[in-house]
Amino acid sequence: MPAFVRLSAAALIAALLAPAAFAHDYKAGALAIEHPWVRPAASGNSAAYMTIIIAGAKPVMLLGASSAAAGKVEIHETTRDGDIMRMRPLPDGIALPAGGTVELKPGGAHMMLLGIASELKEGAAAPMTLRFRDAGEVQVELKIEKGGHAAGEHKH
Repeated sequence: MPAFVRLSAAALIAALLAPAAFAHDYKAGALAIEHPWVRPAASGNSAAYMTIIIAGAKPVMLLGASSAAAGKVEIHETTRDGDIMRMRPLPDGIALPAGGTVELKPGGAHMMLLGIASELKEGAAAPMTLRFRDAGEVQVELKIEKGGHAAGEHKH
């Protein structure tokens, strides 16, 4: 097959798949939520991550979340204390700066799904409702995928 035909076929496939790549981002007013995902778990707890972008001129507070996939969802933060990693809840939420970006990522702030209701199987999705002060609620689907992703790896 000539090189230009292979290149054209590759370009066509990329163009057809492009809408699917963007289907996992959410917009609500001045908020954009990019690639929300959660680690697989059979039971117990799991952690969810995403990037939140505030396009508006006013800061926003992420107050919390809920999910039918878990008994409770809490915002947590992981910090390093010497050689020890410590995790603590952030009951007051996370301040999101106007015009800024906040990454909920492994080793940092994240959403803890406590008391997994049913197995989170890789390749499936789980619903989550994010609650923001002054920005309401945003429904997202968490892709269930193995962790260890670097920050920004899922940007589209």
